[in-house]
Amino acid sequence: MLNNFTPRLYQETIFSTCTTHNTLVVLPTGLGKTAIAMMLTDFRLNQHPDKKILMLAPTKPLVEQHFQTFQQHLNIEQEQLVMFTGFVKPEKRQELWQNTKIIISTPQGLENDIINKKIDLKDVSLLIIDEAHRATGDYSYVWIAKQYDKTARFARILALTASPGSKLEKITEVCDNLLIEELEIRTDDDPDVKPYVQKSEVKWVTVQLPEEFKIIKKFLESCLKDKLKQVKEHGYIDSSQINISRRDLLKLQAILQGQVRTEKTYEIFQSISLLAQAMKIHHALELIESQGITALYLYMQDLMSKAQKTKTKATKNLVRDINFRSAFIKTQKLYDKGIEHPKLNELMNILRKQVEKHKDIKIIVFNQFRDCASKIVEQLDEIKIKSRLFVGQAKKRNKGLTQKKQIEILDSFRRNEFNVLVSSSVGEEGLDIPKVDFVIFYEPVPSAIRSIQRRGRTARHKEGEILILITEGTRDVSYRWSAFHKERKMFRSLKELKQKFKLMKRETTLNKFIEKKKKKTQKIKIFADYREKGSGVIKELIENDVDISLDKLNSGDFVLSSRVGVEYKTSDDFVTSIIDGRLLQQLKELKRNFELPIIIIEGDQDIYSVRNINPNAIRGMLATINISYGIPILYTKNYKDTSELMKIIAKREQDKTTKEFSLHGDKKPLNLKEQQEYLISALPGIGATLAKPLLTKFKTVKNIINAKQDELKQVELIGDKKAKKIKDVVENEYEEQ
Repeated sequence: MLNNFTPRLYQETIFSTCTTHNTLVVLPTGLGKTAIAMMLTDFRLNQHPDKKILMLAPTKPLVEQHFQTFQQHLNIEQEQLVMFTGFVKPEKRQELWQNTKIIISTPQGLENDIINKKIDLKDVSLLIIDEAHRATGDYSYVWIAKQYDKTARFARILALTASPGSKLEKITEVCDNLLIEELEIRTDDDPDVKPYVQKSEVKWVTVQLPEEFKIIKKFLESCLKDKLKQVKEHGYIDSSQINISRRDLLKLQAILQGQVRTEKTYEIFQSISLLAQAMKIHHALELIESQGITALYLYMQDLMSKAQKTKTKATKNLVRDINFRSAFIKTQKLYDKGIEHPKLNELMNILRKQVEKHKDIKIIVFNQFRDCASKIVEQLDEIKIKSRLFVGQAKKRNKGLTQKKQIEILDSFRRNEFNVLVSSSVGEEGLDIPKVDFVIFYEPVPSAIRSIQRRGRTARHKEGEILILITEGTRDVSYRWSAFHKERKMFRSLKELKQKFKLMKRETTLNKFIEKKKKKTQKIKIFADYREKGSGVIKELIENDVDISLDKLNSGDFVLSSRVGVEYKTSDDFVTSIIDGRLLQQLKELKRNFELPIIIIEGDQDIYSVRNINPNAIRGMLATINISYGIPILYTKNYKDTSELMKIIAKREQDKTTKEFSLHGDKKPLNLKEQQEYLISALPGIGATLAKPLLTKFKTVKNIINAKQDELKQVELIGDKKAKKIKDVVENEYEEQ
């Protein structure tokens, strides 16, 4: 069935389960998860030849990798296999969707295509989700999987991961979000897998923290202890010990920010600011302990620079702290002398010996901090070892890489054009780089998923070696054991979950089909401004079977009926729109265009505390909205609450009439001037902004309709494309189809 491929026994066993159930496959890196995906692809194409296969992967390099693998092994015409990424325009994706069988895509762009109704998941007989551990919270995988299950007649889901997480709750969430019915789990020790596992020896190399570093660390610890002591005095923590974790600090921060809504005291605001400072000090401590002077100096220098520009008191107060300033001065002196962390010297010695011993050796060095990763590459250049920096796209200090550049670097590495790939966390996930001999962790990571992903970059096709650098007496040691225990817990959780799956009564395909039939009632329709497509409200409305039409709205963000228009704002955006003056104009347009205008303000945040603005200014605007304009204001907690409220309003409105409402007929009666502007605004690409200049130049609607293309172009901002589209609408014959 597949070119140059013979399945292994465990792959055939797993494949058998996948043919009949939505399956989560947990398989160690390098043991052929993609092969199972290809086997199931071939099977479903034969079973449903008129349907499509959709595979999702989180990054463009991964999409490219899967595309090449499928191209190499599947018996399919080349034009029937395509990649969708952000570089492919939506119109082109829509065209390719119609004419191809297998689509490999990143999830975010595809999500927008579904919302915009450019593609229909009912045509898909198999949805493959790579790196399935990402399917939690609001990640695009979750929404796409649920839409697929709702719409596809012959739905089947295959989810793939090497490490779904250590907590049972998270693994259960992944399974629920992807509608998983069966688990197929293998470890290195399973008898059917063991013969194929390449040995990878793990070594731990320890270094001591220098005395100069300990002095800086002591200043930072004193700074942290002082901040926590003040929080303790305000009554929000029991202890001011410096060993409080970053996670606990984040939890406390969230609790206090929630309390601000009802309790606006000096103690709360001061504690929130102190916790923000504590988080920054925590980061500085991690840098001095596990990374080095360059990374710490650049971070502290950045804070010093921000303190000159920002209004944030946390940053300003931190850089004024005597212990912080003392730590900075000490760091600056070591930076000027070129002194670095002993890990760096140890790493250079290891790499030099390895490259001298094996000229064609391939080594990946993982470092989660870009500044330190850049320093490693700089040092390698000095000792004449060929290396490249492999980081994500964010342009921090101009060190980001486009996804195109990432792919070029990986291809060069595969071709042995350099020896050492120095990678941030972007290289941890899923990338198949054959014959990597050596993987080095510059620091241990406390995550089981990340630790497994890093180790999995070697020993994929032959034996490999893993080396982890640790600084004695620092968080490196605790991170090492944290990952170890989480990994053991992960496999215990998977076994426990598998037992639960056996006991659970799974829904049959027939029952699912019956439920889908029941839901096929008259849909509620809502028009939404296309600029809202990224909001959670749109996805939640579609999830709740609302028929969403995205369009360019001249006023409001949502149209719920022929009478109701909604201006939708978060708490922060509401206050910002008062400051920048947008809100008054939006109110006028809303009142002018809708018989029943509504404003929805979303968020738990208190509108009086989101920005530094006099409360009377906000009260005055609230009075204007309610009294002067007579527009009701409705408050919601989050996007789910907002979507439920809009759905109920739309249902009440649309239940009153059997007549289907359309976007351009949804406005209350206008005077003659407004009717003329409104009519012209409906022409393609015109809208309210260009309607007035057109009417000013041509005087009447009739003159605009009869104007030639070149005459239309005389109006500013109307070019060839807009003028042609207007003439096409006016002059082309109407076709009912």
